[in-house]
Amino acid sequence: MTSSTGVGAGASSRRRHRSPDVVRMVLVDDHAMLRQGLRSVLEREEDLTVVGEAASQAEAEAVVRAVAPDVVVLDLKLSASSDYDGLSLCAKLSAAHDGIGLLVLTTFLNDELVVRAVHAGARGYVVKDVDTTELVRAIRAISAGESAFDAHSAAALVRSMNCHTAPRERLTHREQEVLRLLAIGLSNAKIGERLFISSTTVKFHVKNILRKLGVAGRAEAVYEANKQGLI
Repeated sequence: MTSSTGVGAGASSRRRHRSPDVVRMVLVDDHAMLRQGLRSVLEREEDLTVVGEAASQAEAEAVVRAVAPDVVVLDLKLSASSDYDGLSLCAKLSAAHDGIGLLVLTTFLNDELVVRAVHAGARGYVVKDVDTTELVRAIRAISAGESAFDAHSAAALVRSMNCHTAPRERLTHREQEVLRLLAIGLSNAKIGERLFISSTTVKFHVKNILRKLGVAGRAEAVYEANKQGLI
């Protein structure tokens, strides 16, 4: 019998025979019925498939390690005994899996949580009352390396950006080039191809951009750069 968490035989079969255009997702939520409902809704789309589920942080880390999904859709609160352990999970997955798409899907919405999620590595944040069309659009955007925020969370992120001071150092010409490509959602590898430099060099430039802008993540860097008129 297949467990309610982890990877089922159906998911394994789809991985072996999937189209390269199919977005592979892991769902992380401590409510089994919500995961089942979300899976049913998302898999109506031909380009989306759920390859794993998890109810806790530990299960999520194991499943993501096993199936290497394109996108992880996760709640912020995964247990009654822990406050917003989804933030910790975001940070761990972001650090362990370079380029993974993390989309927060939660009932919690306040400015601080949106900013903390972005700092932890999330590239998107939507609340659970969004309609299916908006959620699917967000998942596709995250899979493509872009950011995806609903109207409320985007406004919260912009408000937080208004509290930041200007960068202490000017961006170099190369860093500005990298930043413009970050803004259209390109990965480090794609940026390297465009600029004829290695992905390691791109990663170095991205690190400097984040430091100079005083931010912790790529999505936040794009917002800050837009605010300052850099892109």
